[in-house]
Amino acid sequence: MSLLAKADTALGTVIPKLHIDGAWTDAVSGRTFAVVDPSTGREIARVAEGDAPDVDLAVRAARRAFESGPWSRMTPADRSRVVWRIGDLLEEHAEEFALLETIDVGKPITASRAADVPLSADYFRYMAGWATRMGGSTVDISQPGEWHAFTLREPIGVVGQIIPWNFPLLMAAWKLAPALVTGNTVVLKPAEDTPLTALRLAAICELAGVPAGVVNVVTGFGPTAGAALAAHPGVDKIAFTGSTGVGKRVVEAAVGNLKKVSLELGGKSPNIIFPDADLDQAILGASQGIFYNAGEACTAGSRLYVHHRVLDRVLDGVSDFARAIKVGPTLDPETTMGPVVSQRHLDRVLDYLRVGADEGAKTLLGGNRVDTDGFYLDPTVFVDTRPDMRVVREEIFGPVLVAQPFSDLDDIARIANDSPYGLAAGIWTKDLSLAHRMIRRLRAGAVYVNSYNTTDAALPFGGYRQSGWGREHGESALDLYTETKGVSIFLG
Repeated sequence: MSLLAKADTALGTVIPKLHIDGAWTDAVSGRTFAVVDPSTGREIARVAEGDAPDVDLAVRAARRAFESGPWSRMTPADRSRVVWRIGDLLEEHAEEFALLETIDVGKPITASRAADVPLSADYFRYMAGWATRMGGSTVDISQPGEWHAFTLREPIGVVGQIIPWNFPLLMAAWKLAPALVTGNTVVLKPAEDTPLTALRLAAICELAGVPAGVVNVVTGFGPTAGAALAAHPGVDKIAFTGSTGVGKRVVEAAVGNLKKVSLELGGKSPNIIFPDADLDQAILGASQGIFYNAGEACTAGSRLYVHHRVLDRVLDGVSDFARAIKVGPTLDPETTMGPVVSQRHLDRVLDYLRVGADEGAKTLLGGNRVDTDGFYLDPTVFVDTRPDMRVVREEIFGPVLVAQPFSDLDDIARIANDSPYGLAAGIWTKDLSLAHRMIRRLRAGAVYVNSYNTTDAALPFGGYRQSGWGREHGESALDLYTETKGVSIFLG
């Protein structure tokens, strides 16, 4: 069977409805919207278009499940087994999920198979282990008499989660797994461009033994379904991953009942190559850091700073890497970079390419749309850029690199930090002392040394400044989904 035929079979496993209170249902309005394959620009499915009334039904179902259902009162070991089972089922259905992610997002099938699906499965299993390891502590308090004081860690309640379109399955795992192991119930709103794997994952959760109402999925648009979820008074906490602009609107919407908020937002991350670096390794890391996933990554190393002594060598290497990228249909195993996610996003990236040229940046290579069906763009490198240019300061979220030389080793941290963002940064050097000095000076939540985009379920992840609030992964993720209760008992 061809991959195209297998993709059609995988598509048939998706129930294109809302998943609320353990049931699949049409939107209250009866409306649906199109899901488009970025490789072809053609519609491949229609799913229910949820809106405020559907969000309300989902929140009410999640509230019932939290207050009177078995999930929050289940033993930690039992919750752990269910969450672990989700990971196992993802692994069992790995090819199906990889095909769905590929035709929905526009990422190469090789990437979906090697990264998105196995990392998602492993994330559920990693977080499952925390269910039996989290707890409170005893505290010695300085009050007259005898006391027994301790803390309890308890679930927050009903959690609204809004995830982006660039890594939809992985982002669903990052959100759902810690919320579930801590005993919360969830209403998940996937991005309108990429709803397929979230819907399939809802069925997998049910199969794994997640009770009705614990995981609800409402597909729909950000300004309607997403806004309704962020503002709903029945939601105790909102977790959002997406652009900084939308993140600010989520914060505004959450003010009504002062729900807790965690945000993983945008970035314009610096990747710094010092003259003593292993240049072959640095060139590969810098290239993969911007062109992986067509540059549609919040941590993308989109600002490349290269010491002037090695600038030409690095730019030649990055250009050679970019020219060797095979841009093409995502189901072709030879493809190494697929299209961007949508026509709307393609137009946005193309507009930035025009802005860069207008501002005086020189296009070293790329800068064009690929003339074929689908939403394809050549890998692009800008040089002769200035710190005040929009292409240097604003997140483009595409395969577009801006490169600048530097000379002053003491000044480069200031230059790298000259951004409203602070999500990630890369350092390439053999000098251990220099690396540690730079690590301390860079204002970023993730710093990669002689590597880039290293992600691990155990390593806290999040941003400084306008790149977000809070840390996902590891034990830090538990803090996002729990309340701490201080208890004092007077013994006499």
